[in-house]
Amino acid sequence: MPQNAPNHDVELTDEEQEHLFAIIHKGVNSARVITRARILAKLGNGHSHQDICSALDVTLPTVLKIRKRFTEGGLEDALSELPRPGAKPKLDAKQAAMITAIACSKAPDGHDHWTLRLLGTKIVELGFASSYSHEG
Repeated sequence: MPQNAPNHDVELTDEEQEHLFAIIHKGVNSARVITRARILAKLGNGHSHQDICSALDVTLPTVLKIRKRFTEGGLEDALSELPRPGAKPKLDAKQAAMITAIACSKAPDGHDHWTLRLLGTKIVELGFASSYSHEG
């Protein structure tokens, strides 16, 4: 499809349009999800790829990727995060929250504040991981 051609292949139902409107205007989603919702809303209204890129300050590959994800997998696939490559996080969400709480608490005796090395040691002490480097 040419870069400036209208996008008639993205047809949104009334329910999908309402869902996108809610995502865009309620402000409770991540910036990435809101941007994807804006892209889909504009695609559904027949805006050209170039118009969308200019209006939303996104790249053409981003618009094409969101359009493809919508046409192949539907609204939720187009809005959601795909798994990212790389190693899995060592901590789950609950463990990360506990470490954050510890980092916000009083530092151990002899220290002014929690350091990354101290937190890494604490992660191992709590049994969250067998090893943890402060370097990431």
